[in-house]
Amino acid sequence: MTLKLTRRMALSTAAAALMSAGAAFAASHSDKVTLRMSTPASETDQRSIALAEVFAPEVAEFTTYEPHYNGSLIAQGSELEAIASGDLEMSITSAQELATFFPEFSIFATGYVHQSAEHQVAVFNDELMEPFKQKVEDELGVKLLAVMYLGKRHVNLRQTKDELTVMTPDDLAGVNLRMPGTDAWQFLGKALGANPTPMAFTEIYTALQTGSVDGQDNPLPTVVDAKFYEVTNQVALTAHLVDLNYVAFSKAVWDDLSAEQQQQVEAAAVAAADSARARQLELESELVSFLEGEGMAIYEPDLAAFRSHVQEQYVGSEFAASWPEGVLDKINALGN
Repeated sequence: MTLKLTRRMALSTAAAALMSAGAAFAASHSDKVTLRMSTPASETDQRSIALAEVFAPEVAEFTTYEPHYNGSLIAQGSELEAIASGDLEMSITSAQELATFFPEFSIFATGYVHQSAEHQVAVFNDELMEPFKQKVEDELGVKLLAVMYLGKRHVNLRQTKDELTVMTPDDLAGVNLRMPGTDAWQFLGKALGANPTPMAFTEIYTALQTGSVDGQDNPLPTVVDAKFYEVTNQVALTAHLVDLNYVAFSKAVWDDLSAEQQQQVEAAAVAAADSARARQLELESELVSFLEGEGMAIYEPDLAAFRSHVQEQYVGSEFAASWPEGVLDKINALGN
């Protein structure tokens, strides 16, 4: 705990220093502000496309948008620190990554909590999110502009359905399932019944190809975009997480924009998120047929068994202990 607090305080100090540096940055780039955006996703990912085709044109009058894909600028998991230190202006971050700094964010990364893409938006725009957003701004120097729907995450395996049929969490015992390396992700992997293996997104394809891992979990559009179907044989539609990303923006840069420019940036981010969400939902409905055509087995396991097992794992855990009182009830109420 001491390490985490020290890290957060250091980043908070760096972020505060950047507030005063923002004016100097803008003065030396008075025509346009450069917005470097780093993501581990590919250029053809719907989030990447939406930011490049929707967000960037809307703010082109006063910014220069510079996207960097496949973790080519900042390593996955280091983007928030890069923003805090002034080495990056934008990223697409997850609740799991935010939970490494602020444990209470793990509530948004908990299995079977978000109910749909629409539910995510309702939660993000509700007043219950304000303390969460404010803490990220105050302590990390990062402003969360919009919520992006990543999709329903499913278990995607190398084994054929004849070799392994996943109907309950017990069936995942001993399965090495790639999950991102944060504590929140690893806990979710264990809650599913698997043996979670930490690994960067950019390493997954080769690991599946060589058998270093048995599988990975991502939404169907990501399975297709990253061509994981070339090195796997089945998808169990566990839908264990209605996954999301946040558009993360440097608070130092934000504070140096005019009120009108701030409105344009936020509106552009929301428009990009809306565009990506619509396309992602459309893709999810189309891709089962595509994957089956590629020879993959696609089937639905016992969702009630998975939901019950996963939620039981969180009861009494360190993650649930960090959740503000009453927030889970408010989230659930927004989904009714």
